[in-house]
Amino acid sequence: MTRPRRRADAERSIARIVAAAREALSADPDATVDDIAKAAGVGRMTLYGHFRTRPELVEAAIADALRSGEETLGGLDLSGDAHDALTRLLESSWSLVSESAALLVAAQKVLPEGRVRELHAGAADRMEELIRRGQRQGVFRTDLPTAWLVNAVQYLLHGAAEEIRAGRLKTAEAAGVVTATISSMLEA
Repeated sequence: MTRPRRRADAERSIARIVAAAREALSADPDATVDDIAKAAGVGRMTLYGHFRTRPELVEAAIADALRSGEETLGGLDLSGDAHDALTRLLESSWSLVSESAALLVAAQKVLPEGRVRELHAGAADRMEELIRRGQRQGVFRTDLPTAWLVNAVQYLLHGAAEEIRAGRLKTAEAAGVVTATISSMLEA
C-alpha cells in the first residue's frame, strides 16, 4: 500500500518541480537548479532524484510548456479562409511564445542542436498544413519553399518575444506587429 502512495507523491513532486522550472526559467533563462529546487519547495537531492541533469530538467520544462500550448492550439478553429485562420493561429501562438520566450532561450543553451525543433514539431506541422492550404487557395505565396516559410514564421515569433525582452517592442503592440509582418510575408 505504501508503494502507490510514494508513486503519487513522486508524480506530485515531479509536477511541482517542472512547474517551478517553467516559472523560474521563464523569468531567468539562467536560473540554477538550486533556484528551481527552492521554488518547487524540494531539496536538491529530490530534484536530482527525478532529473539527473539541468538540461534534462530544462527539456522537461519546455516539453511541458509545449504540451500546454498544444492543448490550447489544438482546440483552435483553423477552418475556412486560410488567411483568417492564420490570423487566429498567430494571435493564439503569439501569447504562448511570449509567455515562454525565456524558457526557449534556456532550452537553446543546453539542449542538443535540433532538439528544440523536434519538440516544436506539432506547432510546425500545424503551420505547414495551414500554409499549404493557403497556397492551394491562392492566398499565400508559392514561390518559396514551404519549409522555409514555416521556419520564417517561427523565427519571427521568437524574434518578437526577444524584442520585447530587450525593450524594443511593447507587449501590447506585439500581436499586431507579428500578425501584420507574417501576413505580408506570406501574401500571394
